[in-house]
Formats: sequence, structure tokens, C-alpha cells
Amino acid sequence: MLLLLTVHLAAAVVAPTLVRLLGRRAFWVLALAPASAAVWALTWTQQVQAGNGPVEVVEWIPALGLELTFRLDTLSWFMTLVVGGVGALVLVYCAGYFSVTAHGLGRFGGVFVAFAGAMLGLVTADDMLLLFVFWELTTVTSYLLIGHYSERKPSRRAAMQAIVITTAGGLAMLVGVVLLGEAAGTYRMSAVIADPPGGTIATVAIVCLLLGAATKSALLPFHFWLPAAMAAPTPVSAYLHAAAMVKAGVYLVARFAPAFATAPVWRWMIVVLGGGTLLLGGYRALRQHDLKLVLAFGTVSQLGLIVLLVGLGTQATALAGLAMIGAHAMFKASLFLVVGVVDAATGTRDLRRLSGVGKELPLTALAGGLATASMIGLPPFAGYVAKEAGLEGVAHLDEGAIGPIVLVMVAVGSALTVAYGLRLWWGAFATKPAVIPEAAAPDASGGPALHEGAEPDATPAPITHPTLLLVWPAMILAVLGLAVALLPQLGEHLLAPYADTYPYGEPGHLTLWAGVSPVFWLTLGILGVGALLFVARARVERWQSGLYRGPEADSVYRRFMRRLDDFAADVTAVTQRGSLPLYLGIILIVFVGSVATVLITQTSVPESMRRWDNPAQIVFAAVAVTSAILAARARRRLKAVILLGIGGYAVAGLFLLHGAPDLALTQVLVETVTLVVFVLVLRRLPPYFSDRPLAASRWVRLGVGLAVGLTVAGIALVVPIARVHAPVSEHFAEEAVEFGGGKNIVNVTLVDIRAWDTMGEISVLLVAATGVASLVFLSRRGGAIYRAGDAPADRAVWGGSEDPMAVLRRRRDDLPAEGGSSSSRDRQWLSAGKTLAPQRRSVIFEVVVRLLFHTMLVYSIYLLFSGHNAPGGGFAAGLVTGIALIVRYLAGGRYELGEAAPVQPGLLLGLGLFLSAGVGLVAQLAGGSVLQSWILDIHLPVIGDIHLVTSLFFDVGVYLVVVGLVLDILRSLGAEIDRRAETGEDDTSVGSSPDEQATVSEADRIVAARAAGERP
Repeated sequence: MLLLLTVHLAAAVVAPTLVRLLGRRAFWVLALAPASAAVWALTWTQQVQAGNGPVEVVEWIPALGLELTFRLDTLSWFMTLVVGGVGALVLVYCAGYFSVTAHGLGRFGGVFVAFAGAMLGLVTADDMLLLFVFWELTTVTSYLLIGHYSERKPSRRAAMQAIVITTAGGLAMLVGVVLLGEAAGTYRMSAVIADPPGGTIATVAIVCLLLGAATKSALLPFHFWLPAAMAAPTPVSAYLHAAAMVKAGVYLVARFAPAFATAPVWRWMIVVLGGGTLLLGGYRALRQHDLKLVLAFGTVSQLGLIVLLVGLGTQATALAGLAMIGAHAMFKASLFLVVGVVDAATGTRDLRRLSGVGKELPLTALAGGLATASMIGLPPFAGYVAKEAGLEGVAHLDEGAIGPIVLVMVAVGSALTVAYGLRLWWGAFATKPAVIPEAAAPDASGGPALHEGAEPDATPAPITHPTLLLVWPAMILAVLGLAVALLPQLGEHLLAPYADTYPYGEPGHLTLWAGVSPVFWLTLGILGVGALLFVARARVERWQSGLYRGPEADSVYRRFMRRLDDFAADVTAVTQRGSLPLYLGIILIVFVGSVATVLITQTSVPESMRRWDNPAQIVFAAVAVTSAILAARARRRLKAVILLGIGGYAVAGLFLLHGAPDLALTQVLVETVTLVVFVLVLRRLPPYFSDRPLAASRWVRLGVGLAVGLTVAGIALVVPIARVHAPVSEHFAEEAVEFGGGKNIVNVTLVDIRAWDTMGEISVLLVAATGVASLVFLSRRGGAIYRAGDAPADRAVWGGSEDPMAVLRRRRDDLPAEGGSSSSRDRQWLSAGKTLAPQRRSVIFEVVVRLLFHTMLVYSIYLLFSGHNAPGGGFAAGLVTGIALIVRYLAGGRYELGEAAPVQPGLLLGLGLFLSAGVGLVAQLAGGSVLQSWILDIHLPVIGDIHLVTSLFFDVGVYLVVVGLVLDILRSLGAEIDRRAETGEDDTSVGSSPDEQATVSEADRIVAARAAGERP
């Protein structure tokens, strides 16, 4: 089963490439993925019948008891056949349905196959949490498929409606899953069903599970999202709403019914949800004019019938319900595909404009006729066999008042099915007299209006002849509905093992002829009443139009969502005031109020405390405290930043005195980079925090800071004495040497012992870099790499106000003498030094940077390779390299930065994350666990012994991510902001004003003219 899921995933990934190479023929290749699932299920038929279906268990997170468990029993076997078989035929249909120039076919094919894989995982999962994961995957993929025509408003609205409703139901289902798992002591679904828990918890769990099923299967009152989803392409409707997505809710009911069908809350919810949906859907289908809407409301009705049958709890109705699932998948998918053929041939789905289509498209009409016969329950089709078994099972319900109620519901719903089924085939293929109704505008999709009451264009639809590739998938499904009905005993044999798991009732039977019985006469009455409703369809429509319809569920949903948006906006207006200090203050005050109260009332201070280990700690602590107090009272932003930096360096001193050189080194480097980032940001902010700061507010900030500091100090004092277990780091020293191959416990912990934490941290760094760049580069993700050769001659970096004649005299002095060479002052210490405005250059700074840059790079490489046994590591090494790039930028501007690092930051970030993750995967492929380190001791001639640990490559990935982050910040907050200020794109210029830049540019022009021997 895992192999099949991998096949679906691989097919989904390569789908865009296949479509680009093969065009529409790629759908033939993609169809092999769901087809393989159906073939695989067929190969296990005998073992499944004997109760020996395959079970796969993969330990995922053993410490938490999480595992990937798959199991194939009769129900999952049957659903796999439905999902795989119908999915393969629909994908083949796609090869003829979409035009050659259709947009987004690669994405469509990939999402479609991914959805089929999610459904396969859903119906085979034996772990309830894993079931929920696949449940939500079907929600997301169906959202993408329904909204495939993203340029059309109805598609976007339908997709959003579907995902909101099904996600809400999924959350309710998750609550039920957790309650069941905790009550039963296991999340293994087969174990829960074999020994279901009881009591109030089970009752609440049942309600939550059925809410999830109701939203997924479009049961009352959540039925309205399914007809709206008909805005999707026809193949999507054929698969998601006939054989896949909506069947997920049915599957959930069928899976848990053997365990909970005896519960009163289950029984009454099934009757209300299933019976109400059956009647409402059939009633609404009678007044639709769009063929897909007729099928959509018909699907709603039949889903109610199926849920009613599989949820009632008797073996007879369960057998009928499972047979109806198969029959419905065949005839409903076939009918959707037929409607797609009619739409492609005529350009409309409005049955009032369709006339004579059956004469022009006889094969399509035949396929539609066979599928319609199965849907309305004519013998000898699968729909008839399943419906007869259902009527027989319902007629023998021994449930007091429920039995007659359910029988009436099924009979009335079946009569409605006959009426709208005949109306569907007649509307699509019959030759009708011309009718001239009032013209109406089409909907936003450009086709017939997908809503009730819309009048069509009076012009009859022209008919073209589509390719047979569109016809034969529908024909295969329609003929299958006939073929399986001719072998009812085989169907009963295959499906009976599932029905036998139900708690009570006599076994049911599938047969073409059960003799003359009350059910036989009831069937004749259903067919007769349905035919009369069809014959009187015009009167029925007028009668329905005159009735009060009540509030439409769709309108209620939209009003509710609007009210919810308004309420959210009101709450946001009250709570989100736009003041970051206010937000932080509230968080910190709540923290102090909750934690400090517990510390004071429920804990005690240790009897003895050691105040310091070294008197020098007092000095660093005093510096940190003083800088924090002054920062809280500061009015100037730059002053506050410098004070914070001083406090950070003081903390680094405390780390060093405590014997943590790694932490001290990292703290110093982080503070240095942070100071630069703050300064870059402060260039775009006012120098003061506010124009008129209130003294009281500064004292409030100071008070909040002191309260938080004292609370954290209290926690640090109390927590150690409250420990009841040995610390997790107790054996880190031995593990670092034994498993990590290094003596630096801090670094080995980061890259080996707690490597998963580091993976999460570098992922956060990547997200942070992306966020910073996205705020600056609004049009595209990456900025240009500025090289010295690209610098314009008429503009200097960081130009400022200066006497233009002084600029002219200095530049004239820099020109080479007549017939001679340049002066020694013209020596260029940095590659892009001359791109700076002369008044911004510092020869001393340039010389120092020239001397130190490569030394810093070598030192960073040393830290990288020595970090396993000495202070350092990838994080510290990356920060040193980042600081080297910072000083190059500060000394030479954006062009110097481009010369120092002519690479896009995104490449470094992605490569670093890929390398770190790749090391973990390689370890697993080599037979170890994810992110496991391997120690290699080798001897090389001349070099000698080499002690290599594979976590070094993980550390290299961390190094690249940190360097990429710093470079990304310099490119966005530094180089790009500089460019905008100097080109006048930003009215808050960093360097000079446009007038000053123009003056310097004029001086540049004069100097250039004199250098060329021309007169300025």
C-alpha cells in the first residue's frame, strides 16, 4: 500500500512535465496510477474474502505511539476498486475533454492524481489519526480541482465554499477521533470497532464523526456546497462527486456503523441526515434546467439514501448500501461524462435548448440511457439490484416507528429519482418542440447559468460530433452497471463479509428476481409514480415555483459568512490597535500575572543561594541591568539600539565567565549582526520614538520590564528544585563522544543529538529571510546583484552634500598627469571603492577591510571544521562570514557587496536547507535513522589520521543558511534601500537629496570631460 501511495505521489510530481512533453496524451500515462491500485486490489480478492488481507505497519514516531498503519478488508478493498477504477477511466476521458491549448493541464493532472492517492490512503488507513491526515488531503486537493478555472468567479466561490464547510467538518471529526482514541486506549481503527467504548465520551464522539461525514458527503444542512461545485470541469464532477470525495463521508459512516449503529444518537442522526437529504435532493432536482445541476442534486439525494442504508445497522441494509455505493459510482460517473460529451458537442447544458441530440449522438444517448436506467432502478441493472435489496432490508426493520418512517422515505425518494432521471435523459437527448422563453444572460463562467430560475437563450444549440475518446469511458461504466447486475450472487459473495460485521438483523441478498412480494408491488408503485411525475413535469415545476421555498441554505451560508467577517473585523478593530508596544505589553503583563501568582502562592525560594561564582560577574551583570534600564527610558531609537547591544555583550561576558565559550562567541556574533540590522532599519525610521514622549509611558515600560525580569529570575530559582526526573542532558557529555564523535557538547547537540530542533530553526531562518525580502522586493523575490562594472558614471553611492567645486578640485587632482601615470593616491583598495561618493570614503576603513576580509573568511572556515571538538560550528562560522560581508558593504556600498558575494541569497538558503535535510535522508537510506551521524576514521598518507563525522555536512548546511540570511538582509535592507534612495524612488532618501546628487553628478561630468581632453 505504501508503494501504491508512492506511485501516486510520483505521478503527481511528474504530471506537469509529462503534460509538457506529451500534451493531452499524458493523461493516459497518469491513468496508470489509479489503475494500478484497482489491479492491486483485485489480486488480493481471495485473501480479503478469507479475512487475510494485507496489513502494513510503519513505525513513525514510536515514542508517541504514532504509526502508519494500513489494512485491506472487504470495505477498503471495495472502495479501492471504486476509487482506482473510476479514477483511471476519468483520467482517460480527460485526454479528450480538454483542448490542446487548455491552460494549467499539468497542474490539473498532478492535483487529480494526488487526490486519487489521498482517497486511496483514506480508505486503506487503519489508524484514525492517519485517516484524518488523508481526509484533510482530500479537502485541499478537491479545493484545487473545484477551483481549476481560477479566472472565473463561480469556480473560486465554489472552491472556497467547499473547503470552508469540509474543513469545519474535518475539525469536528478530529475531535471525535481524539475522544475515541483516548477512550479506547488505541487509535487503531480495527481495534476500536472490535471493542468500541461507551458512555458520554462515545456519544460526543459519534456526533462529531457524523458531523464530519455530513459535511464531506453533502448531507443536510450542508448539501448546498455540492451543487455549487459543479462549476468545476466535468471530469472533476464525475470523479469527486460520484466516486471519490463525497464517498469519503459515506465510507466513514460505513466504517464505524458496525461499532455504533446500536447507539440511539447514531440511529436518529442517520435517519434525519440520510432521510432528509434523500428527499430534499430529489425534490430540488425536479426543477433544475442545467444538466449538471440535475445530477448534482441527484447525487445529494442518493448520498442520503446510501448513508441511510449503511448506517441503519442491519446486515441486510448494509449489504444493499455497499451494493448501492458501487452502482452509484458507475452510473453517476457515466452520466457526468455523458453530460460532458453533450456540453462539448452543443456548447450548453441547458435542457431547454437541447433538442435532437440523441439522433446526432446515438452512442452517447445509449450510454446515457443505460446509466439512467441503472440510476432509476430498472431491471436488469446494478441500481435495480441494490435498490431492491435496500427496500427489502428496510421493509423488515424491527425498530418500532423508525421502520415505517424509513420505508416511506426510501419509497418517496426513489420515486423522485425516477422522475428526475427520466427528465435528465429526456432533456439531454429527446427531440423537443421549439420554445421561445425570455433570454437571460449567462453566468460568469460564460456557459449556461448554474442557478435556479435562469431562462436560456432562445437559439437552439448547434451540434458537433465529439471524438469517441469522450464516449467510450462513459459507455464502459454504463455497461459495467449492466454486467455486474447479471451476476448478483457473485456480488453478494464478495460483499457479504462486510455486512456480516453488523451487530444484528438477518443477512440480506442481492438478486434480480425475488418473487412477487410486497416489495415487488412497492417497486412497481415507485416506477409508476416517478413516471407520472415526469409526464406532469411542467405542472410539477409550476407547482414548485408557487410554493414557499424557505431560506436557501446557500443564502444562509453567505449571510453567516458576511456576519462572521463583520464580527471578526469588529474584534480586530478592538484588539489590534496597531501598536507593537501595546501587544507586547499585554502579553508580558498576562505572563507576569499568571506565572508570578503561582510562584508566590504555590512555590518556595531555595533555602540557600550562591550569589556568584566570580566577582567579575557583578560587573557584567551591572552593565546589563544599567543598559536595560537606560534603553527603556531612551527617546532616541539609535540610543536604545546601542544600549541593547551593550546589554547583549554583557550577557556574552557572563556566558564566558560561566565556562560557556560557545554561547559567548555566538552571543557576540549575534549582537554584532543585530546591531547592523537595526541600524539599516533605523535609516527608514524617525530618530525619536515619538514627537512628544510622555514620561509616564517610559516608567510604565520600565516597570513592566522589571516585573518580567523578576518573574523569570523567580522561575530560574524555583524550577531546578522542583525537578522530579533526571534532566534530559544528563548523559549528553558521554553521548556526544560516543554517538556524535565530538567533544564540543553544544555543537554535537545541535547537529546530532537534537538535530531535528536545528532543522526547525534553520527553516525558521529561511522563512524570516523570505519575509524580510518580500517586504522590500515587492515585484519579484530576488534583487539585482550590483557589480562594480555596472555602476553608473553619473551617480555615486551614498552621495551627500558637498561643495561641487571641492568635488571638482579633488577629482581633478585624481586625474593622471599629462603623459604620466596616476598618483599613488589612485590606488584602489576595494574592488568597488570608486563607486562611493568621495566624501563617504575612508581610506583607513578600506585598508582595514582589505586586510581583514579574507582573514575573517579563513577564521570562519576554521570555526566550521573545528566546531565538533572546539568552540565554533556552522552557526558561528556563518555569522563570522556574514560579518565579513557586512564590513565589505559598509566600506564599499552595494557594488562592493556584489563583488564580495556575487550570488543570490536564495541559492545559499535553499542549498543549505537541502544539504541539511539530505544528510538526514542519506542516513536513513544507509540503514540508520533520520539525521543519524556516521563516524569515519581514516588514515591518509602525508596528511595522517582523519576523524570525520557526517554531521559536518549538516553543519555546512547550517553555515550556508546563516550566510544566506545575512546576505539577504544586506541585499534587501541595505543595497536595495540604498538604490531606491539614490534613484529617487523613495522620498525618504538615505544619503543625499536629489539636488545634491545632481550637483555631484555635474561635477562628475566636468571631470570626465577634462579627462577626455574636451572642454566642459
